Amino acid sequence: MAFFGAYAVLGPNGILAYGDYKRKLAKREQSYAALEQQRETLKNRVRLLDPDHANPDMVDEMTRKELNVVHPDEVIVPLK
Repeated sequence: MAFFGAYAVLGPNGILAYGDYKRKLAKREQSYAALEQQRETLKNRVRLLDPDHANPDMVDEMTRKELNVVHPDEVIVPLK
């Protein structure tokens, strides 16, 4: 009986492991929030590049970025 009691307190699923579970949950929630923000950013970019009504600025930005075409008198301002 003492073994089962000790295992319930000190075991990998015991009462003392609760703090570790809580820490892991907080870390996963942060990771999930970052992924959700990244997902929303990508969703917005996809919406702006929709073939039926594409945003001209976004199309121009993507074209210049992919083709590496910039005029000598243009200034590129990185957003990040």
